[in-house]
Amino acid sequence: MAAGAVKTLSRGPRRGSVLPGFRGTFIYTMTYLSLVVLIPLGALVLQTTRLTWAQFWQTASSPQAVAAYRLSFGGALIAAAVNAVFGLLLAWVLARYKFPGRALLDALVDLPLALPTAVAGIALAAIYSKNGLLGARLDTWGINVAFAPLGVVVAMIFVGIPFVVRTVQPVLMEIDPQVEEAAAVLGASRLQTFARVLLPALMPSLITGFALAFARALGEYGSVVFISGNLPLQTEIVPFLIASKLDQFDYEGANALAVVMLVGSFALLLVTNALQSWSHGRGRHG
Repeated sequence: MAAGAVKTLSRGPRRGSVLPGFRGTFIYTMTYLSLVVLIPLGALVLQTTRLTWAQFWQTASSPQAVAAYRLSFGGALIAAAVNAVFGLLLAWVLARYKFPGRALLDALVDLPLALPTAVAGIALAAIYSKNGLLGARLDTWGINVAFAPLGVVVAMIFVGIPFVVRTVQPVLMEIDPQVEEAAAVLGASRLQTFARVLLPALMPSLITGFALAFARALGEYGSVVFISGNLPLQTEIVPFLIASKLDQFDYEGANALAVVMLVGSFALLLVTNALQSWSHGRGRHG
């Protein structure tokens, strides 16, 4: 009888899975990705084909554009590197220690994400100007932040720090503190424990946070334009230069600069993903 029941059940109708299968999710994902990312970017590249190669090169390699590339990409790389170091330290404090005001500090980390970029730019320009609270003191040492390239980097650091902290902090919380204690018992110093035990486990998330902070800083506009001064060949970033060309109805020139930014950003993100894959492989074999 039991065998008959099993046979009857085996012949019964099969119920479909509650979760969608690969085909449905893949079609939905590709459709959504195409509508949001691929089609707009493809239209951007297509608009650029209206220019001849000579016209494209003349616009993309002009002295004003080259100076803007240098400041945008260089400032974003510096800001992401600074955020990688200090974001790791901040994530370490939040994950490993309990102290009064910890919840407030944890909430403040997300403030650059919620704060309108224009408000952030005005606040940074006010505090770092020569009449500001910090700018006046820095000016006595000959350090100019507002309306200088350094101000651009400061604004990029401000908007990028949450990405490193929120990427590294969960990984730190998953690492058992007893691992560090075991390394100390075996005679490892704090530096050796960090370099040989913690850093390999943190490296993939740290690289991810670096990439996210870099991408956020590279595309930043609102907070930078207020503190940079937008001086051509000095403190002008590429997003502002693109906006200026749009205001002048130079749509082809704006598209040319946008394509250069797109290609450069994509290449750097590919390098970052390659480093992340290498770090994952090294961690598995380590």
